[in-house]
Amino acid sequence: HQYRDIPGDLSGSSDEGEGTMDKETVPAAERAVETESMMKRLFGFEKEDLSSWHRLVCLLNRPTDPASLGIFRFLFGMIMAIDITQERGLSHLDYKYLDGAPVCRFPLFSFLQPLPLDYMYLVYVVMLFGAVGIMLGCFYRLSCLMFISTYWYIFFLDKTAWNNHSYLYGLIGFQLTFMDANRYWSIDGLRNPQKKNSQVPLWNYTLLRFQIFIVYFIAGIKKLDADWVEGYSMSYLAHHWLFDPFRMILPNEMVSLLVVHGGGLCLDLSAGYLLFFDATRPFGIFFVSYFHCMNSQLFSIGMFAYTMLATSPLFCYPDWPRHFFARFPEILRPVLPLTSPPPQPSTSCVYPVTQRTSTGLQDLSPAPKASKTRFKHKLATLFTILYLAEQFFLPYSHFITQGYNNWTNGLYGYSWDMMVHSRSHQHVKITYKDGKTGDVGYLNPGVFTQSRRWKDHGDMLKQYATCLSRHLPHYNISDPEIYFDIWVSINERFQQRIFDPRVNIVKADWSPFRPNPWLMPLLVDLSPWRTKFQEIEGSLDNQTEIVFIADFPGLLLENYVSEDLGNTSVQVLQGQLNVEIVDEKKNYTLQPGEQKQLPAGAYHKVYTVSEGPSCYMYIYVNTTEAALQRNFTKLFELQERVRNGTETEPLPPELQSLITGENEGSEANVMDPVVQLFLRRQRRMKEVKKRREANVCERLNRFTVKKYYMLRRAFLMTAIAMRNLAVGLPPLEQLTREVAFANMKEPETEASQDLKDEVGHDEL
Repeated sequence: HQYRDIPGDLSGSSDEGEGTMDKETVPAAERAVETESMMKRLFGFEKEDLSSWHRLVCLLNRPTDPASLGIFRFLFGMIMAIDITQERGLSHLDYKYLDGAPVCRFPLFSFLQPLPLDYMYLVYVVMLFGAVGIMLGCFYRLSCLMFISTYWYIFFLDKTAWNNHSYLYGLIGFQLTFMDANRYWSIDGLRNPQKKNSQVPLWNYTLLRFQIFIVYFIAGIKKLDADWVEGYSMSYLAHHWLFDPFRMILPNEMVSLLVVHGGGLCLDLSAGYLLFFDATRPFGIFFVSYFHCMNSQLFSIGMFAYTMLATSPLFCYPDWPRHFFARFPEILRPVLPLTSPPPQPSTSCVYPVTQRTSTGLQDLSPAPKASKTRFKHKLATLFTILYLAEQFFLPYSHFITQGYNNWTNGLYGYSWDMMVHSRSHQHVKITYKDGKTGDVGYLNPGVFTQSRRWKDHGDMLKQYATCLSRHLPHYNISDPEIYFDIWVSINERFQQRIFDPRVNIVKADWSPFRPNPWLMPLLVDLSPWRTKFQEIEGSLDNQTEIVFIADFPGLLLENYVSEDLGNTSVQVLQGQLNVEIVDEKKNYTLQPGEQKQLPAGAYHKVYTVSEGPSCYMYIYVNTTEAALQRNFTKLFELQERVRNGTETEPLPPELQSLITGENEGSEANVMDPVVQLFLRRQRRMKEVKKRREANVCERLNRFTVKKYYMLRRAFLMTAIAMRNLAVGLPPLEQLTREVAFANMKEPETEASQDLKDEVGHDEL
């Protein structure tokens, strides 16, 4: 259905006929339309085209207009050039790969290590030039190789940064390397007339269309998971302002179940089909465009939404850019893509014998000569089949790489299970033991690393423990043993251990092809408790918090109740517990339904003594925060009375700042800590309100300024690195001034702090 511009017999099977026809019948084109089968109208080919290897080769190498592919090449290259400075991290590369920093890294292969910082900048420069070359179609093959070689190096260098869309970028770059995407609107076309506006084989479109279909469809298949269907995966999204129109007619629970989860499932399952067929394509483009525009606001996913928007036109007729740009004024034609003449023949395609009739009119459009299938055509067909088979297989290949399976299968990023699982971490404890002295101590979770992804993946935990065992001897800890106690809740289940806290991970066995022996099972039998959680939470007041815990027989949880939590208790839901108050040296046995008050500012231990898993909950009130909120309320009421003139009593000196201390930084002169916190909170709320109520121009200006300073820093730091490689390091004072100049930002922006939070600069 997408191949209306293709001349000749589309099946490629006219080699044996003489091309004659009855002159007294209707013209050939009209007769072809009348006799066109339903399959041809729907799919663009006949079932006979799949009946033999030769016909399949002819089908996949069928000549096709290069226009749509050329536009996608330009958009993809441009998006990747932007992505390199943002999600790939060029703007803060020095924070991530600082020379000499004691950082634990998580490469896919242990032999992969980052280069020195200046050379890492060079890697990014090569990747950036590759992306720009793809966009312009300049030295196209070389540009593709420059991009994918450096991109996959960066990708494999850090598993903690893996996600589905970063994986998709690498796949598309890999595909474009083998395609003729520089045949339209490219500098290569200007340099070589044979490439300019020449046809491309059909498999170029087939690969990209099937790749996008796989992204949508398998993402939908993954969302058939019970947690997604029942509305537990992304329930928090229903509170976002984007869903305000739906909340006008539906309660929040129904918005989560029907719109967020039900709508996402239906769209992913149907998007590929809607985009493929002519009759449904307008609806498909509308729905996926709306979907990706929403995602750009809901998630921090970089350029993924815009990349997917750029793929939608690939499903249209390949010549759509010619019709679209033909509507523009003549004065713009020199810089716009070509609208005429028709594409010229190419050796990359297989041309059938063209049938002609004697109509008495001179045919001014020369038909391409019939061509035979060559080895490269057969190789391209084989590559297409193998690649698509691999892409359908890889999301379900976890039975091979069993070592990477945890509560979810495989390393996150190549299975298209997008947003199916949400996690929260309640408690993480890292214990070390000196192998010689037996001394025991604790490490700050996340020490020596810039990522938090290691908490959920056994392979990364093994890498982290090995790295810690190399660093700790520098702190007089010999032959360290490392134990992790990590509590995770997945899709609103109980908080439970994910790894066995009794196993020394440094010496623990791990293989990518065998199940992880120290992975604790997910207690899926307790999943029905989630409906009870909602009832319990709904019965609490606004100040009371609750945490649901599940644990295995024979294990214990050692916990400390902060002095701020003045009203904390533990209550059993299932199983049997033994609660030990450490300071009191007393034990209390609790049965289901029983509750025990816990002293603040003290340690306690909770033992699971039942035969099966125990379930219990902590109920607590942050009494310090509650008292602070009461003081804030009183101060706010006093401030309002002073402003409207209803306060008759003069303010004491320590409260005069309620009137004079609202300006930025002035709270530092306030002596009373409660008043200081109140003023800081007021200023922060005022700033948030100002940002939310900003008009379009102010929002655009804020966005532009933020991106400008990000790009400015990326450019200046890259220039410094290239200078260092070319002529060597300057004096330290000069280098310090240059970096300070690159770090300069607009006053009153939060970009620097956001950047520190993102890359873990404070931890370094």
